[in-house]
Amino acid sequence: MASASHRRPRSRARMALLCAVVVTAVGLLVSLVVALRPGGGPDGVRTAAGPDAGGRPGTTATSASPAPPSGARAKSSPSATTSPSKRPTPTATPTRPAPAPRTSARRTSGTAPSAGRIKPGVTYQGIATHYDAADGDGACSYGPSPDLMVAAMNHTDYETSAACGAYLLVRAANGASVTVRVTNECPLPCAPGQLDLSKQAFAKLAGLSAGRIPVSWRLLSPATSGTVSIRYKTGSSRHWCGVQALGHRNPLARLEVATGSGWRRLARTEYNYFLSPDGTGCGGPLRLTDIHGEQLTVDGVPVRPDAVQPTGVQFARHPSP
Repeated sequence: MASASHRRPRSRARMALLCAVVVTAVGLLVSLVVALRPGGGPDGVRTAAGPDAGGRPGTTATSASPAPPSGARAKSSPSATTSPSKRPTPTATPTRPAPAPRTSARRTSGTAPSAGRIKPGVTYQGIATHYDAADGDGACSYGPSPDLMVAAMNHTDYETSAACGAYLLVRAANGASVTVRVTNECPLPCAPGQLDLSKQAFAKLAGLSAGRIPVSWRLLSPATSGTVSIRYKTGSSRHWCGVQALGHRNPLARLEVATGSGWRRLARTEYNYFLSPDGTGCGGPLRLTDIHGEQLTVDGVPVRPDAVQPTGVQFARHPSP
């Protein structure tokens, strides 16, 4: 009995010793496992430098931008690089009114002169008188002009406005001369060859008190930087129109409009408009022929009543013989 009571305490001591050994061994094993883990550091440090921050494990992230793929050719970039979300906003340009329709012209040479009564290279004899030209307007319907070196052609040579716009060199018996432009008609009894000059032009040849003087005159084809313009008459439309040419260097012989089958010549009025009573060709291509036979074909002139629309072209100059 005595020996049994002594074995129980010994058993408990052994059990306690065994537990201590097991706990120590487990602690050593845990320390060894931690020491041998990849990265060898605490999870908190690995997270700060881990893949979520853009770097490799154990390194510090320097940029959030991915590196270009290996072997890819670098794209050229402007000097100021911007990210796609921050592209420069284009500068707004101010709204400009739509430009007026532009005109084009084709020039062709005529085969023969188209002169009427007044022909190039011919010197005419007549009488010069004078009148009050006021603002320079007249039967040719050109409108007011600051240039008052103008003349009214006698009714016969006016020839239903065929003389309108002609430049004339007028010479008096005393040798004095003046250049004038025909803008008006001198009605009967003005005789063929007679010119009724503005007072300003007549004064270049003789005193106004002379009243009537003998003169000679001939056509000029002057040097000019201006170009031909087109004007549609008041009330013009696609159904009826009157067309006028202004600023032509040489007298105008014909004005034609394009039709489906060719060109149609318009009738000329005494007030220097060419009429299309049924609207044929109104707003379409126009063909202008001067007295030398030269033709200008003009496109793109819309029907805008009373608007002077430049064409950008001019008849050729013909120096006087």
